[in-house]
Amino acid sequence: MVRYVRALVAIVALFLFVSSRPAAQERDRSRIQDTYKWNLTDLYPSDAAWRSAKEKLIAGMPQIAAFGGTLGSGPARLADALDLVSRLGKDLARLSTYASLLADQDTRVSAAQGMQQEMQQLGAKFASATAFVEPEILKMNTATLDEWASREPRLKVYQHYLDDIQRRRPHTLDDGQERLLASASVVGGAPSNTYNIFSNADFPYPSVTLSDNKTVKIDSSSFNLYRTLPNREDRQKVMSAFFGALGQYRGTFGSTLNGQVQANEFFASARKYGSALEAALDASNIPAAVYSRLVDGVNQSLPAFHRYLRLRKRMMNLQELHYYDLYAPLVASVDLTYTPEEAERMVLAAIAPLGADYAAAVQRAFKERWIDLLPNEGKRSGAYSNGSAYDVHPYMLINFNGKYADVSTVAHELGHTMQSYLSNKAQPYPLANYPIFVAEVASTFNEALLIEHMLKTIKDDRTKLSLLGNYLENIKGTVFRQTQFAEFELRMHEMAEQGRPITGDALDALYLEITRKYYGHEQGIAVVDDDVAHEWAFIPHFYYDFYVYQYATSFTASAALSEKVLSGDDDALRRYLAFLSAGGSKYPIELLKDAGVDMTSSEPLDLTMRKMNRVMDEMEKLLAATTTKH
Repeated sequence: MVRYVRALVAIVALFLFVSSRPAAQERDRSRIQDTYKWNLTDLYPSDAAWRSAKEKLIAGMPQIAAFGGTLGSGPARLADALDLVSRLGKDLARLSTYASLLADQDTRVSAAQGMQQEMQQLGAKFASATAFVEPEILKMNTATLDEWASREPRLKVYQHYLDDIQRRRPHTLDDGQERLLASASVVGGAPSNTYNIFSNADFPYPSVTLSDNKTVKIDSSSFNLYRTLPNREDRQKVMSAFFGALGQYRGTFGSTLNGQVQANEFFASARKYGSALEAALDASNIPAAVYSRLVDGVNQSLPAFHRYLRLRKRMMNLQELHYYDLYAPLVASVDLTYTPEEAERMVLAAIAPLGADYAAAVQRAFKERWIDLLPNEGKRSGAYSNGSAYDVHPYMLINFNGKYADVSTVAHELGHTMQSYLSNKAQPYPLANYPIFVAEVASTFNEALLIEHMLKTIKDDRTKLSLLGNYLENIKGTVFRQTQFAEFELRMHEMAEQGRPITGDALDALYLEITRKYYGHEQGIAVVDDDVAHEWAFIPHFYYDFYVYQYATSFTASAALSEKVLSGDDDALRRYLAFLSAGGSKYPIELLKDAGVDMTSSEPLDLTMRKMNRVMDEMEKLLAATTTKH
């Protein structure tokens, strides 16, 4: 039953596309203006109010047990049980949202970390208390459930859930086993929790002295900024120091990641799946072929990626392109820097094709402090949107540094926020939580709108080159890099299934092999230096159980959908907005088919690769024009 309840730490999307601060930006959270910080009082006016609500939930949970053994007695009894679990689940999600947001705004505060742990423990107890529901429902046949739904109006909202229970019959255990697995979820989350605290709060990040004689600390946030420095020796020094520091602790990182992999394998085996991949995808009824088709298709598309790398090498005027050159500006003379207010205006202008109602809700996000915008010491790195507080509004965590990539991140996370907002508004709670598989469609759709807006408003050829290059960077980071991660994750789990050790050294070797294949190391396209082997230790997504491939599939879906909307197709816009409001009312493959794209085919990736090549054609024309002018 807890399957349709929002995730206990509900990060709809954690998108590590974040830079660090400009040198003069305030890092003390207490001195950052409130307008740039989220307002958690919309959830609870105080920690004391949160704790009171938590105690009320705990007091209400024993009511669930009274329904044990009685769900098959009639439609009203079943509806009563589902309504109770839904209501308590909604309260649990709101409590968990508050605790996780509070913990993320400063990971050094142990009291907030403790609140988050309390919610993880309570979530496990809630899952255990509701563990009898699905096994009892499975004792009823489909015809009976359908007949009950026709007689009891309250069951209509649970129809999709009830159908899904029947679909997952082979992987649902008896009451006692379900309770045991629910209790084990706390242990299963330990590797991720350990990694989060170690990497964000305790890891001894290195410092380096740059060519301007400034000494800077290279933590997980600032690494994303300093690897973009125009001075090549600085970039090399930053990347070498960062990856070297990770490598010194590869044994520890390998141990935590092995713990996560083994947990995934355990839960998959306990539920009688053939593999951890099959278990992860089956939660949303995604065919495993979608995953394998993506990996195979991207591998077949590596020539297009290598074309981009050759173009980067040409534009940077390098004899040899190295991995540490991949984040430097393509057009060094163009430095696009924006204030938060400018970013807001740009995003609002970009999303105008989605209509006045959509834009009005986005304005609320800015004005009503749904966003925690600026970096501060101890703040969780990266960016995400959390839409789990059904009766309130979504929240966004961002680390804004004034670069175009940061503006793009704002647009990206607002895509998630709007899908949560519209689904919560249009759907009852049991149907509001949209599947993770479709989560990145709305976000990358907004990025596409942003770059189209920028290209229309900017006339300078070199700036256009920079923006087109940024689009290619998005494809690199979202399609190729995330599929590279997906392949690494798949092979890492295959190692576990084959009984092979998953150590820091073993992961180093695997990661370097795959990365060199993607970047054409052996063909001399880009040199992937030895220390890149440690990069896997920097990626938190590997603790999210086959999450990353969905960035790539969603990007290809949004590329196809955004092309139709931007062409002025009113029906395409109507279908897209309906998709944003559909929540989890259908399986994700069906939701996307309704929107106008079939993810079981190769068409979305094929269309994305065609657009990628068109962008490179345009860039080569602009390069020729700027060369002629100069």
